[in-house]
Parts: sequence; C-alpha cells; structure tokens
Amino acid sequence: MADKPTIVLVHGFWGGAAHWANVIVELNKRGYDKIRAVENPLTSLADDAERTRKMVKQVDGPVVLVGHSYGGAVITEAGDLPNVKALVYIAAFAPDAGESPGQISQENPPAAFDNIAPDSDGYLWIKQDKFHESFAQDLSEDEALVMAVTQKAPVGSTFGDNVTAPAWRNKPVWYQVSTQDRMIHPDNERRMAQRMNPRKVIELDASHASLASQPQAVADLIEEAVRETSG
Repeated sequence: MADKPTIVLVHGFWGGAAHWANVIVELNKRGYDKIRAVENPLTSLADDAERTRKMVKQVDGPVVLVGHSYGGAVITEAGDLPNVKALVYIAAFAPDAGESPGQISQENPPAAFDNIAPDSDGYLWIKQDKFHESFAQDLSEDEALVMAVTQKAPVGSTFGDNVTAPAWRNKPVWYQVSTQDRMIHPDNERRMAQRMNPRKVIELDASHASLASQPQAVADLIEEAVRETSG
C-alpha cells in the first residue's frame, strides 16, 4: 500500500526509544516497514515536543503518532502537524490545555509514586531495587533489571510542564489502559481516555510497560489506527 503511513513511536520517562523494541519487531512482522522511534532528551515538554515535531516533519506522507507514558503528553503537544493522521496512547498521559503530567499524578497518585526519587542534579529516577515492581512487574527479573540500569531519567521540572494546545481535540484517538499500572493510576488513564472521545479504548491486564509485555495487543491497536486513517 503506497498510502500506508509512517508509524512514529514516542517513548516516555525512564526509558528511551528501545523501550519500543518488541512493538517494532511485531509491526515489522506484519509488513510495516516505515517505522521511526524518537529519542527524546526528557529535558522539558517543549524540548521533547520539538524533537518529535522535527522527526514528523522529516516524513514525506501521513504519520500515525504513538506515545507511551509521558510520551502521550509529547504527542498531545506535538501532534498538531497536518500530516499527523492519528494519535495512539499506550498507558499514557493525555493532558488537556494547562495540565501537566505531575498535576494529573498528584490528583490520583499511582501505587509506585513513592519509588521515584530525585538526585542531586535534579533528575528523577525510579529506585533501581523498586523498578521491577513499579514499572514492569509482568516482565522477567532480567528484563526489568536491564530497564532499571539503563533507565533515562527526566529532569524533574518536566513533570510540571503544561500542555498548551492538545492535539487530541482535533485528531482521531486510540487509547490503551494498563489495568495493573503502578506508574499512572489506571483510573487516571480511563478518565483521560474518556474525555478525548476516542475511536477505541482497550484495557490490558498489564503493567506500565505494556509495550514490552504485550506487544501483539499494542500492535493490534496501532494497526487499527493505521487502517482507519489510511487511504
């Protein structure tokens, strides 16, 4: 299909583009050869949105923009470009105008909220010995260990950065809720999903790391967004 869009994947806090590894492999098996993954600096919402916009602008043709975790805030801020045809949220923040991920989390704190700790340079980390139980309890200990050691910490102030003009008000939306999420309260995910009037919401019995633990189901949702916005 000549009109098949490029799928652009946007990671969240405590990880990089490689968090999408299993989804990338699954999509490629299904014949999707136009896949890109943004590597965000996690220094501010403005910086991350600009990095994502630059990648989207490099694409000649339609884009389906997919965000995990804080990456949902990034695609909310950056998804207003005309070639973005759909937004897919994977256990992700979807702030409204004037809202930040930190504000949403404080209103309904997730189970692992206390396992996040700042360092002396202003970066926020998930405590290494708490990473498995906090972020990825449905992955193996070895997989979670690699994620814990290689985690990419955000600048703490990024949590408080507000979305300005949410792209989900003008773009078709799909959303995946992780019912066992300990990093974003599942009820927060449901609330954010409902107010976007999504084309579809799915709930997975998964941790925050659903993109790693259930890549087939996540790829199914992305593929549905591609199908419904292609041609």
